Amino acid sequence: METHPFAAAPAGGPGLESLAVEPLLTSEFDRDPGSVYERLRSTYGPVAPVGLMGVPAWLVLDYREVLEVLRNESVWRRDVRHWRARAEGRLPRDWPLLAGYEVRQTMFFDDEEHRHARLSYHSAMRPFQDGHSPEGWELRAAVARYADELIAVLAAESGTTGFADLAAQYTRPLLLMVTTKLFGCPVELGDEMVMDLWRMLDGGPDAGPATGRALGAMTRLAAHRRSRPGEDLTSYMLLSDPSLSDEQLGRELFMNAVYLNDITGNMVCNTLLEVLRGNATVRRSLSNGQLGETVNRAALVNPPTANLCFRFAARDVRLGNFLIRAGDIVSPSVAAAHRDLLNVGSSHLVDSAVSTRAHLAWGAGPHQCPSAARELAGTIVTTAVGRIFEHFGRAELTLPPDQLPWRSGPVVRGLKLLPVRYELAAHSSVRGMEERRGDVPVAPVEAVDEPGVDRGGSGGLLGVLRRMMPGGRRGG
Repeated sequence: METHPFAAAPAGGPGLESLAVEPLLTSEFDRDPGSVYERLRSTYGPVAPVGLMGVPAWLVLDYREVLEVLRNESVWRRDVRHWRARAEGRLPRDWPLLAGYEVRQTMFFDDEEHRHARLSYHSAMRPFQDGHSPEGWELRAAVARYADELIAVLAAESGTTGFADLAAQYTRPLLLMVTTKLFGCPVELGDEMVMDLWRMLDGGPDAGPATGRALGAMTRLAAHRRSRPGEDLTSYMLLSDPSLSDEQLGRELFMNAVYLNDITGNMVCNTLLEVLRGNATVRRSLSNGQLGETVNRAALVNPPTANLCFRFAARDVRLGNFLIRAGDIVSPSVAAAHRDLLNVGSSHLVDSAVSTRAHLAWGAGPHQCPSAARELAGTIVTTAVGRIFEHFGRAELTLPPDQLPWRSGPVVRGLKLLPVRYELAAHSSVRGMEERRGDVPVAPVEAVDEPGVDRGGSGGLLGVLRRMMPGGRRGG
């Protein structure tokens, strides 16, 4: 196993491994993670020792300490080779959370290696960042079109008044369609890819094989785009750094797929949820037409990533009430940090436009999500949320908020479903579709036109999605 010089045993003193830790991922955490964060904070202070699937780790809870970890790259490293327990072979066999961290990709680089890879990525993403460039304009128009088409499918299936799962029938397919276009996929991506990303992030028993399947798909895409370049992110990444092998580029695409489909998708669902459950400040910004502020306010209350990627201490350092030893693993909790921020003083923080910019949904410091990617993701989220409330004159949850089912893992807390009862607005352009069910005139995703590629019949991905939807027609 490859190790790192920093992953050395500390000199003397009690270590994390000698402390009694309570498991973090419990039924209580699944039900109400906020109460677990608060109990840990009251017991240990800003930093708490916890168990993650049998492995001890430091969970950073307070906003100030989380910022310190995110910003100080010289002390808090991203490269998994700094992790002492891994270097010493003390991890449980097939520990499921390790699979994603073993992927050598920009997110897990440090120092010059990280800066070089990040600059290349930013250069490749830049054409899509600018809404006035041909690539940026086309992608933004496509996001709005895909959203409208998916809502048209809902209208065709359920009518102008009906029921929908805005997670499975809207957000997930929308992000798959965007990924297909942005990455230049020769065939439309399937829902199984999202499931594999979930398995990897949630640390399920199939995390290792799921990571391998997703990496394999992205590596094949990299090889395809190398032979047939186009106006897509994959091709532009090759142009930005021609030295990338298919395997290296596949790893970069893999992690981008994670963020685009899972993290951005969670931000869409969480924003919709905060509006639908009646969060006053979120609804007020939406009614004022401030979609960007709506997303920021929702991210502050309900971040799409609960706990950010692990960091590893480069040297012995004090954090909170503990001495963190060189090579220890640290998990910065955005969800806990936001609770800490909102509890400082009074809830006036959520009413302040300035305070919403303090959310850590995109991270902070040297490893913060690159500006081009943040801007593009923000555009996707605001468009997805905006189109729902443009077409829906009325929407309400069909379950109480405290009964909604969540994926509650060590990284994300994302909705499994977002069930609503809706009524199309009188001015919605998709009104009337209920009279033409089964014949929705929607265009397929603009996957690259490849000879001999089977696109799944009439309607492309949308035809497949209609069959996938609960209650949808199967077999034609």
